[in-house]
Amino acid sequence: METKKLGEIVTFRGGGTPSKQNPSYWNGNIPWASVKDIKGDYLEKTESKITKEGVKNSSTKVCSADDLILVTRISPGKSVISKIDSAINQDLKIVEVNGDIDKMFLHYYFKSQVKEIEKKSSGTTVLGISLNELNRLEIPVPPLPTQHRIVEKIEELFSELDHGVENLKKAQKQLKTYRQAVLKDAFKGKLTKDWRDLRQAQDADGLSTPEELLEQIKDEREAHRKRELAEWEKEVEQWEKDGKKGRKPSKPRKVNEVEPISEKKLYKLAELPSNWLWVKLGRVIDQPKYGTSKKCDYDFDGYGVLRIPNIGKGIIDSEDMKYAPLEEDEAFKYALQKGDILTIRSNGSIDLVGKCALIREPDTKYLHAGYLIRLRPYDKVAKPRYLLNVLSSASLRSQIESKAKSTSGVNNINSGELQDLIIPICSVDEQKEIVTEIESRLSVVDQLEQTINENLQKAEALRQSILKKAFSGELVKEEIK
Repeated sequence: METKKLGEIVTFRGGGTPSKQNPSYWNGNIPWASVKDIKGDYLEKTESKITKEGVKNSSTKVCSADDLILVTRISPGKSVISKIDSAINQDLKIVEVNGDIDKMFLHYYFKSQVKEIEKKSSGTTVLGISLNELNRLEIPVPPLPTQHRIVEKIEELFSELDHGVENLKKAQKQLKTYRQAVLKDAFKGKLTKDWRDLRQAQDADGLSTPEELLEQIKDEREAHRKRELAEWEKEVEQWEKDGKKGRKPSKPRKVNEVEPISEKKLYKLAELPSNWLWVKLGRVIDQPKYGTSKKCDYDFDGYGVLRIPNIGKGIIDSEDMKYAPLEEDEAFKYALQKGDILTIRSNGSIDLVGKCALIREPDTKYLHAGYLIRLRPYDKVAKPRYLLNVLSSASLRSQIESKAKSTSGVNNINSGELQDLIIPICSVDEQKEIVTEIESRLSVVDQLEQTINENLQKAEALRQSILKKAFSGELVKEEIK
């Protein structure tokens, strides 16, 4: 199969962005595409539109339907065939074909080269590939009829693969629905109804009343404060004995008071079992703690710092770990304990904001980064695994997303808003029973979800294998002898 340099067979035309300072350039009737519009195989609509004046007074270019568009910055290597006439911004290029080249053949070629294009890209904050690097890429160029056959074969195999992926995603969605149904029943008290009935029958005093639970929470908050102050006094005493070397231990900050739930809000909340109550999250946790803003990297010596990639799957994953060079007393401020919950406070994806992971004993050697907030439950009134499941439930996700959602593109929830979340609470004994009931039902779901995720990864690997064979002459052998 003949091979050519990409620059020998195509020409690239870049785009631009009309000035945002001039309103007359925007909200017209001409679609204007940026990287976020480049999804799948085809460009069919764009989020933004510009006017003729915007086109005339900027460096943007207008592509025609059936033109091939390539991303050269931010997500270099992604491409689409445009189904519409559209202007493009500076991160995109119109790929003009010189000679007998099937555009869909070229589109699939770019799909096969995404990783290679990323390797050849550069940039400190945003990756981008130069036209010189693109022009040097080598592409196999069989006769046009063979290109058509290769495209047909790719689409035939991709269609079968897409059908399998669709079924996997459908199953994934069904499991997610079931998971939320279990959590909904758990926090309405349905999963532990028989347990409560049995306890009530066995115990002459019955179960704790909501008033007793509130008193327990109040007592534990006060006891926690006394323990912190006592520990601080010991540290100060030791510091003085050591000749006041180093920094004086800081007095623990007083936990912020949390406003009670208003009668108006209580009225709107769902009915709970008679021995449960609604409380704000801030009443059953220590003062939330933001993580370190210290720069961390793979090559630093120092403390491992948990970041969003380390907790994004809902568990602590230490595989992609970065490190920060911190002094011991500074690192102490961000130390983690078994039972702490880390939550994501800021992200472009609303689904990730508020997502949590539980700290286990092996994870206590790490610190946490600034985009995470540490929640430390008062263990005597709120068990960590109970809170972890509460914060994953649909009703709490709804509260989190309503507080965090932003039109700026970065969604954020702060410590005060986290403390203001309204959660159902019951006795510690019942919390333990609820966690047991949830985990017994969801352990199989966890295994199935893991299997689905593995199969989705295999499907993507198979997609790349198909493309590799297509451009190495193995997919349509009879056409390229």
